[in-house]
Amino acid sequence: MPALYGIVNVTPDSFSDGGLAATTEGAIERGLALLDDGADALDIGGESTRPGAAPVSEAEERARVVPVIAGILRARPTAAISVDTTKAGVAQAALDVGAAVVNDVTGLCDPAMRRVCAAAGAHVVIMHLRGTPQTMSALAVYSDVVEEVYDALADRCAVACAEGIDAAKLAVDPGLGFAKELPHNLALLKSLARFRALGPVWIGASRKRFIGALTGVTAPAERQAGSVGAALAAARAGAAVLRVHDVAATRQALVVFAACGGLAP
Repeated sequence: MPALYGIVNVTPDSFSDGGLAATTEGAIERGLALLDDGADALDIGGESTRPGAAPVSEAEERARVVPVIAGILRARPTAAISVDTTKAGVAQAALDVGAAVVNDVTGLCDPAMRRVCAAAGAHVVIMHLRGTPQTMSALAVYSDVVEEVYDALADRCAVACAEGIDAAKLAVDPGLGFAKELPHNLALLKSLARFRALGPVWIGASRKRFIGALTGVTAPAERQAGSVGAALAAARAGAAVLRVHDVAATRQALVVFAACGGLAP
């Protein structure tokens, strides 16, 4: 069964919840609640990566994320935490207070990030993204999205290994919704087995726009049922990790799905 990473967005402009965990106290409370709901780990980020989101300075992102990680680990010392960041300084600070995984939507494009991860011996998630959150919507053009995303991730993995990151600590994420339109997201979900050759596959489909496009549900927070459906599809295709907002609902669905023989062999 895939691991569930509960999403904690320490941002005032999150697409999914409108900033409900924007304060340190609120984010800690949300993280602890997700752990109580059955999350195997938490994925904590301090900069929105929704299309068109404004960038955040390294100092601001660090101030948002580090106290939340430290606070959660004070309350739950054995909690597993991933930091969702593109900045080497934020990753270093998060690792210093107890995060174990760096989840970088740029696929470790910054050499400084690769150096930080290699020196720390951190587990790393390499995600596929074209451009930036400000420009990616215009770059969702592919001849064969599965092969193009696969090749790009394979290249980023090779670069990471060449700079000292242990291949056994790499995971990949095809980046649903990041420079992807609805047909691209569906093609990637249907072809996740292809990406398992590169390492454990992470999937973040929860509440995303393509679910709204399929269901007609415009409010992200109301896309729970569609998100659970995407999670089951990803689990059936062999995803190792699911990043989700709705941990309890996803956990319940996975338990039943597994009992019915729905998971990948």
